[in-house]
Formats: sequence, structure tokens, C-alpha cells
Amino acid sequence: MAGITRFEEIEAWKTARQLTNTAYELSNQAGFNRDFGLRDQIRRASISVMSNIAEGFESRTDTQFINFLGMAKASAGEARAQLYVALDQKYIAEEQFKDAYSMAETCARQIAKFIAYLESNPRKHRISDDEADYEVRPSTDL
Repeated sequence: MAGITRFEEIEAWKTARQLTNTAYELSNQAGFNRDFGLRDQIRRASISVMSNIAEGFESRTDTQFINFLGMAKASAGEARAQLYVALDQKYIAEEQFKDAYSMAETCARQIAKFIAYLESNPRKHRISDDEADYEVRPSTDL
């Protein structure tokens, strides 16, 4: 994770963002947009990938980060499964399915590689506030 200072710099997060935009585009199509359960579920799954990467990055330890990345990877799998439903119900074309599926699969692989990196380079704490100067003032609200 050397050099990454914001979750927006993580390649898997960037791919998850593309996946989310694709899920919204596809689920806005006629037919798909009326299947409220599937439409909302595929959107939530793709958003979950992005959100778990971000939330994990902002957590205090790599152990927590890895747990959030695991949830993100699972959500990428969930999105892939929902794409099959959309294809089977003829809400999306075969080519749309292939493109979106490939994006979700790429995201899952990126996350898996990131997890492997973090597990092979363990650190107890990721965040260091050693140089921060915090001043604690007594409360005047009493």
C-alpha cells in the first residue's frame, strides 16, 4: 500500500466505481427498471464494493481493512450473480452481460490481490499520528 493516501487511488475502488455506474446504466433500461427488487439489489451490491473498500481503507488496521476487502469481494460476486438474473430475464443483452461481468470479475481479482499484498506485508497499525499536535481543552458547556 506504499504511496496510497486516499481510497480513491486504489485501482479496485476505481473499477468498483465503474461497475456501479454500469449497474445503474443497465438497471435504468426498460424492463430492468421495473424489476424493483433486482434493480435495487444489483445497485446495492455494486455500491457495497465501493463502500467497503473505502470504509476499510479508513479503518485503523490492516486486519480491519482486509475484513472490509473480503466483504467488497463478496459483493462483487453478488453483482455477478445478479447479472445472470438480468440476462436470463432478458433485461440486458449478452454483450452487456459480458462487459459488466468482466468488470465485476476484474474488480474481485484486484481486491483478492490487494488482500494478498496486505496479508504478506502485515503491519499492526497503518495510521500514525506521532507528529500531530492535539490540544485538549476543558469543556465550557457545563
